[in-house]
Amino acid sequence: MAKLRKFVGYRTIERPYTRKSRFRALNFVRASPPTKVVKFDLGDTKRKFEYELSLISDCDLQIRDNSLEAARKMANRHLEKNFGRLGYHLQVSKYPHHFLRENATASGAGADRLSTGMKMSFGKVIGRAAQVRKGETIFRVHVDQAQVELSRKILGRISTKMPRGAKVVVKKITA
Repeated sequence: MAKLRKFVGYRTIERPYTRKSRFRALNFVRASPPTKVVKFDLGDTKRKFEYELSLISDCDLQIRDNSLEAARKMANRHLEKNFGRLGYHLQVSKYPHHFLRENATASGAGADRLSTGMKMSFGKVIGRAAQVRKGETIFRVHVDQAQVELSRKILGRISTKMPRGAKVVVKKITA
């Protein structure tokens, strides 16, 4: 399997030339990889909780789908271990719509006859990312009052999986 490219080239938000249509002739992107995020709602989705903790982005950035999935797995494992299967509600707020592309140029002997350089350099799809603006919520956790402090620590650990910093905001839900 090919190695992932460094994300420093994809971290900033750019205009998405990623048109996906139901009609094949109108697609800009011919093949789209599936998203690596398996579930977006975990825990007890029906119960009402007292507090909502949100992981909010500090800056405009793109987050790769495998980074979102790694953070989701880690948060779900810690929340389930400490609060049980029905003691929380974890929600991934951003969906990775944006396609990441790479103009793979050939190198080696005879590469001048295979590569067009940067002429018509739209690129092949190599992955997906979620475009997150400053102040938007990436993850939400709903818990009761007794679990707020531990949930805050878990969300702090999630932020280490993100390309740049994020802050945790606690809000009491009024019924």
